[in-house]
Amino acid sequence: MPLFDLPPSELAGYLGDLPEPEDFDAFWERTIAATRALPLHLALAKVETPWRLVDTYDVSFAGFGGAPIKAWLTVPAGATGPLPAVVQYHGHTRGRGFPHTDLLWATAGYAHFSMDNRGQGSGSGGPGAGTPDPDAAAGLPHAPGYLTLGITDPETFFYRRLYTDAARLLQAAAATELVDPARIIVTGASQGGGIALAAAALAAHVDVDLLGVAADVPYLCAFPRAVALADRRPYDEVTAYLAAWRDRTETVYRTLSYFDGALLGRRASAPALFSVGLMDRTCPPSSVYAAFNRYGAHSARPVEKSINVYGHNGHEGGGDYQTAAQAEFFARLVHQAARRSHG
Repeated sequence: MPLFDLPPSELAGYLGDLPEPEDFDAFWERTIAATRALPLHLALAKVETPWRLVDTYDVSFAGFGGAPIKAWLTVPAGATGPLPAVVQYHGHTRGRGFPHTDLLWATAGYAHFSMDNRGQGSGSGGPGAGTPDPDAAAGLPHAPGYLTLGITDPETFFYRRLYTDAARLLQAAAATELVDPARIIVTGASQGGGIALAAAALAAHVDVDLLGVAADVPYLCAFPRAVALADRRPYDEVTAYLAAWRDRTETVYRTLSYFDGALLGRRASAPALFSVGLMDRTCPPSSVYAAFNRYGAHSARPVEKSINVYGHNGHEGGGDYQTAAQAEFFARLVHQAARRSHG
């Protein structure tokens, strides 16, 4: 699998040509405000598991349009809080899975939220996944998958609902007694990485000041570049759609621009750790760099950010190497927050 994108020297400063709609901020302010006006309906129910070193809670909260969204909350056994929290978003077709699907961050001492992706979940299996999407644009033509579902209008696009769910989970996490609302970190890989960038941008709209962001080989970034280069799902869903609906190119890319992680990330200000695989044909390196290089650009203060580069890896990225880097990054942020709180 050879290098196929720009050389590293050009990637380092790559921004991409990403037109931004004039009503970008107004669209998201209105979208989040409409869901915030609805009751949160946060509910936690402790579940029995054979995993004695952690406690697990079945979480439900009202996401976009008030639809019930599921998540797992896992904490160290016996924890009473308030704990630093890691909010994790999942990849394409993934969901929260089983209560034991991911115990990693709880064993490191965090309150770990694992959110279901509405309408997805088939890729991870298990009865815990499978939160439905009652607002799906049923009957509208789209390519198989999610990237063109409702794509003729930002109001009906699938990711409007999913990004709002992600922001709403931050509101729910901050309202949970086990969580310290001043120490919330978001993370995710692939689609989860793109959602994490969106959540970082939208956190202020739900009055959450994020402690950090970890976006691992993020999807949903620099759409025009990614679609032009990627030869596999999910980006090729756009290619398939436009191959059939040849007159909708402008409409499709305008809709996608509202949901571009490279544009949303400009609004974020939390310290960020990215990763990229230079042989990644699913999320081309230049699309990741466009998001990284633009991240925090609208912030009034300098934003800490770094990117780990895996030169011989594809969409698997750094794997356990990146997990170890994230653990170190999270621990440093939590330590710094503790020092600040103690003067």
